[in-house]
Amino acid sequence: MSYRQLVEGQRYQIQAYLSQSLSQRKIAELLEVDPSTISRELKRNTVGNVYCPALAQKHTQTRKIKASKYRVSAQTEFYVRSFIEADWSPEQASAVLNELGFPVSHEWIYRFIAKDKLSGGTLFKHLRQGNRKYRKGKHHNRLPIADARSIELRPSEVQARARLGDWEADTVLGKHGTGAIVTLAERKSRLYLIRRVNSKSSDEVSEAIIDMLKPHKKFVKTITFDNGGEFAQHKKIEEALQAMTYFAHPYSSWERGLNENFNGLLRQYVPKGSDLRLVTNDDLAIIEKKLNLRPRKCLGFKQPQKVYDELKAAA
Repeated sequence: MSYRQLVEGQRYQIQAYLSQSLSQRKIAELLEVDPSTISRELKRNTVGNVYCPALAQKHTQTRKIKASKYRVSAQTEFYVRSFIEADWSPEQASAVLNELGFPVSHEWIYRFIAKDKLSGGTLFKHLRQGNRKYRKGKHHNRLPIADARSIELRPSEVQARARLGDWEADTVLGKHGTGAIVTLAERKSRLYLIRRVNSKSSDEVSEAIIDMLKPHKKFVKTITFDNGGEFAQHKKIEEALQAMTYFAHPYSSWERGLNENFNGLLRQYVPKGSDLRLVTNDDLAIIEKKLNLRPRKCLGFKQPQKVYDELKAAA
């Protein structure tokens, strides 16, 4: 496994795993990184036998500031532009460019896109969230979600995909004012559920999630959300489904990578900017079935629906 730099959320996960007395090798396995990455991280950022994720992140930011003095080559910029125009995410572009010998961070790519936007460019339109991360302001108006439980507290079985019943939730937006699609993905089987709602209100989204998962209630142990306000009624969802809910760190889409990946597949059928008033739940049911019957390499080319049914029968 090649070296991959840790991000802030992973550092706090390391702290949580260490508190559970997990070995460095096990932590590396859960975070899907090389064991040497964990060893190096602990050697650099342990003070008095205590690992300090905040200190580790500060050191990383300092190194990034120093690195920013070096200019990214024109060839690297060309590749970045090409990959983003092909609808790759900055994380995907960064990973491939690093493998090809053109090292550049996904944070730099986001800044590159923001600069392009300010000069009248259109790269931001190729991002799933429309470059929301770099809009003016720092989201001071966003209210924190009450009683949100951090992803750091999730059981280790969730990260390891060791059982059936751990779900990720998200919403996909259509053309402004035409509604949204609630999406749910089960981590072990890769089963994918979708449902249209008229708005992203927490009332509508919570009702949709409860309704979508009630037929699977026996196999709903956890649900992981992003920090969108549409998930503010997570306690209502917990009570209805008798499940635990968790929230990823802000702007850490990789922590819900399965759901993000499936949302990208959904865009094959419901492109960005679609008027969702023209998309019915009958239409989505057909798309959902197609995606769940599509063989997946990560499942040994088995179909998510078949894997889910097999795991249910064995439970």
